[in-house]
Amino acid sequence: MSATSGLQAPARPSAVPVGDRLLAGGRGDLASLLDRFPPRPAEKTWAVTRQPREQLPDRLLSAPFRMENTQSQANRKAGMTQLLDWLETQPGGTWQERWAASGAEEAGDWRALPVRWLKDGNRIRDDHGPEVSRLGTGMILLVTGDALRPGLPFLLTFTSRRLAAEMARTRDPEGFTRLEGLCETVPDSPVAARAFRRITAIMAAKGGLVADITAGDCLEALHLMNGMFHRGSDRNAYFYQLMHATGAFPAGAPGSVRTSLARGQLTAGQLIDRYDIACRPVRDLLADYLKERQPSVDYATLRNLAQRLGSVFWRDLELHHPGIDSLHLSPDVAAEWKQRALTTAVTGEKQMRATGLEVLTVVRAFYLDIAEWALEDPARWGPWAAPCPVRGDELSRRKELSRRKARMDQRTRERLPVLPALVASADAQRRASRERLEAATAAEPGETFTAGGQTLRRSALAIGARSVRIWADDPGTGKRRDLTLEEHRGFWSWAVVEVLRHTGIRVEELTELSHHSLVQYSVPSSGELIPLLHSAPSKTDQERLLVVSPELADVLSAIISRIRDQSGAVPPVISFDAHEKTWNPPMPLLLQRRLGTENRPIGDDAVRDLLDSALAHAGLTDPGGQPLKFQPHDFRRLFITDAVMNGMPPHIAQLVVGHRDVNTTMGYKAVYPEEVINGHRAFITRRRAIRPGEEYRTPTDEEWEEFLGHFERRKVALGECGRAYGSPCIHEHSCIRCPLLRVEPGQRQRLADICGNLAARISEAQREGWLGEAEGLKVSLAAAEAKLAQVDGLIARRRDTVSLRMPSFPDIAGRAAAPAREPT
Repeated sequence: MSATSGLQAPARPSAVPVGDRLLAGGRGDLASLLDRFPPRPAEKTWAVTRQPREQLPDRLLSAPFRMENTQSQANRKAGMTQLLDWLETQPGGTWQERWAASGAEEAGDWRALPVRWLKDGNRIRDDHGPEVSRLGTGMILLVTGDALRPGLPFLLTFTSRRLAAEMARTRDPEGFTRLEGLCETVPDSPVAARAFRRITAIMAAKGGLVADITAGDCLEALHLMNGMFHRGSDRNAYFYQLMHATGAFPAGAPGSVRTSLARGQLTAGQLIDRYDIACRPVRDLLADYLKERQPSVDYATLRNLAQRLGSVFWRDLELHHPGIDSLHLSPDVAAEWKQRALTTAVTGEKQMRATGLEVLTVVRAFYLDIAEWALEDPARWGPWAAPCPVRGDELSRRKELSRRKARMDQRTRERLPVLPALVASADAQRRASRERLEAATAAEPGETFTAGGQTLRRSALAIGARSVRIWADDPGTGKRRDLTLEEHRGFWSWAVVEVLRHTGIRVEELTELSHHSLVQYSVPSSGELIPLLHSAPSKTDQERLLVVSPELADVLSAIISRIRDQSGAVPPVISFDAHEKTWNPPMPLLLQRRLGTENRPIGDDAVRDLLDSALAHAGLTDPGGQPLKFQPHDFRRLFITDAVMNGMPPHIAQLVVGHRDVNTTMGYKAVYPEEVINGHRAFITRRRAIRPGEEYRTPTDEEWEEFLGHFERRKVALGECGRAYGSPCIHEHSCIRCPLLRVEPGQRQRLADICGNLAARISEAQREGWLGEAEGLKVSLAAAEAKLAQVDGLIARRRDTVSLRMPSFPDIAGRAAAPAREPT
């Protein structure tokens, strides 16, 4: 929107989702704050709006509203005159009453009403172009001059910076200068500009100066913004922080309203109502079931139960079987639903759903719980007891767990070898980004500097523009780079990688590390101090202590040095538990950053973004050539695998990483082929060590000759016998029938002749009436024909094979004819 296009009509709020309509708890804090700090009431009349037509233009066209540019001044005068002419046709005794009576704030475009009046009176030629644009400049003049005070919802939709600039120039220059001084710590200038527009809207709607704005005015604006806008940036509450920083708010006003705006926990009924279940009795049943389960599970589990039962189970049944109202499912309905729960359509093809078995487990537990509770409370649960559509044998996860184990092991084997490269790249990026920022800070605007292996030129900002960030232009590409942001990402990417790889903690444990997590232990015997890292309980509710290595100590020291305030202390920050939907008490968290006028924690999503940034600079790829991806949990698997492979006992690794079962720990450890070979060889060595020594003596000449003679005695006319050393022929040399006979392909013709001879002998025996002889010969013929088929298959395979030209080893070749005598 251009600077002269004026004010826009308030956006019509779209339909709010069911879940949002039910978030009474999430906005309860804001409502209570509004009760404690009520906004100023909008005045109906004041001195300027009562001025007659003859006096008002003289005031608005003189200082401080007068523009130095004559054309801009003329446009303002023309636009103001047109608006005043139109407003005079509206009923009311003041300009504000006429504006309210016109209905412009409720119109889709407020300019449509004056434009239609002006066009009907032939005052303008068309409803587009410069003549209409003058209405916007005239409206800005009437608002800044306090002749009109449009409603706050109307003003909050204004997206132009022109109104804020005019307010700062004409009404309260000192107030806005003070706000600009408080914005020096803001890392993102669009956030500050949006905050100024919100403050301007409050001033325009309520009158007065910046210092006159109350906490209730800001809270009222926040309440309206939550209902009008859907984007998070449009609901940003930074303007409240700025006003609080001026010291104008009372002592009881909170410094931040993030805790009042975040959505808290939903009730069991609200969780189910997100899925628009048509059958009210089933909806009430699911809500009651969640209430029964709620005391024994955390909120994240409760939310997952609601999603599985409300959406994947019952809502899916209602969509495919309209009108269903009973848990008693027919076999066909149950089978179709289980198929949909276990599979999902991806690019037109059905694939197994990763959470399919989890859904079946939840549904089976739901049916079994109701059946059990029906015995204790028949009146309440008895009518809903029904046969469970999921059998116990359908929940076997052996194959799924085996596949997941193989998939995770392969993922670990791909990432463990490249971990040193990632660490080196993250450290190099941290150092280079810091050098570029320091060099740019020391350089003058427009000056070229070389640092971190790159040559850049510090950006020269526009006259009057200020930014707390350091910008630089790349002479080669012409791209402007935010060196402050690059240094921020470089440092925290390195810190995240280092802490994760040295500790193996979970991502939620990482974000909850605080200055209090660093403790020390004194060895009673020597008095040596051992630094320890205390990990807060998370998934398994088990807290643990990790020994801080020298490398980890350096990383933690760098983090603490970076986040200390001027007093030398780590500032406490308030974090939001995304799983439990609750606010944690202020804690001196290690992962925090300065944002606006307050410190904010670095959350789980930010940690993943930092890892992606580190990987992008490292340029690592997987075996398929695609960019390699790391998840925070990958470092946990790498830590366990590396620890166990380097000699840490599994039960100690279990305690270090906080697993309840050592089998879980071993499930995290990847298995390597080399490890299997070495382990098997070590097992043979240990077994030999406990066997009698005479079993491994050097054989005598007679024993060696006997050993070699065994292989010579296995040679037969058709090939070779496959019996083991020291074993006699148990088939009485009936080689044709013996399964141990390995026929040489070169003896195929001899075997074919034997088959022909056997057939002739069978004919003779049948002719002479030797039926017993004929039966025995038939068995031999069948065995001979089977061996002939084996030889034909071997010949065909050898014809299709490709020689790999395997190298020969002289020491082995020399011993092929006469094997050396070694211990058996």
